[in-house]
Amino acid sequence: MTTRYLSYGEVADRLGITTGALGSANLPDPDALIGRTRGWREATIDEWAANRPGRGVGGGRPRKGA
Repeated sequence: MTTRYLSYGEVADRLGITTGALGSANLPDPDALIGRTRGWREATIDEWAANRPGRGVGGGRPRKGA
């Protein structure tokens, strides 16, 4: 059976973001590397996405009066 890996663009599509936004994400190590081309298993990306912090976590300016 052939193992299918997601490309960088396919990872962005799966997450519903642009490849530009994906560039600032701290992606997990690729499951496959062919030359300079990286590939991820769907399960790797799904697990990573489920466990990463949500929007606004860990930064930003404190609220006034807080």
